[in-house]
Amino acid sequence: MEEPAQPVTARPGGRTARTRQHVLDAVTALLVEQGYEALTVDAVAARSGVHRTTVYRRWRDAGGLLADALDAAREQPWEPPDTGSLAGDLGEINRQVADALTGTPPIAAALIAASFRSPTAARALRSFWEDRYARAAVVVHRAISRGEATTGTDPRTVIVAACAPVFHELVLMRAPDTEDLAQRYAELAAAGTAAAGGTTAAGTAAAG
Repeated sequence: MEEPAQPVTARPGGRTARTRQHVLDAVTALLVEQGYEALTVDAVAARSGVHRTTVYRRWRDAGGLLADALDAAREQPWEPPDTGSLAGDLGEINRQVADALTGTPPIAAALIAASFRSPTAARALRSFWEDRYARAAVVVHRAISRGEATTGTDPRTVIVAACAPVFHELVLMRAPDTEDLAQRYAELAAAGTAAAGGTTAAGTAAAG
């Protein structure tokens, strides 16, 4: 069973921040080049130039290293797009998801795959997505104010309806990222939201 990693609570600047960046750069490089099996404290220390004792003391193991890489991604500034329509906003979000999943090097895909190997990393990935759903909720709130969705529409349900097919196509089906992929599923989600007259959180729970 994976030993819990030591929490990384401080986010100071200066030398500590540089050390963290060197380590996390090594983590993503090793994941992309060699996979989860290559992600050890010794390998990260050698790749980053950070002393093994420092890596072990702060990150403890592969799970702690992965979790902090995901935490670092969550800390990056991100604001949802504002195109003036729900379909447009969801389309832009979908394009960002597609770009991340098909990027070169495939850092996002490697982190997601590796998270299945570590409970610590899986919790960090869940936290990342919870943060993104919370930030993206504003696109649905704007849609409500424009009359594209009714009061009580559940933002997370709408966003998942738009984004999940993109993940399914690109990651599970290994389909190509076609020019219309992101917008096609965004428009389906927006049309479904309008046709349903709003998807409430309570209704979603009752249906499940």
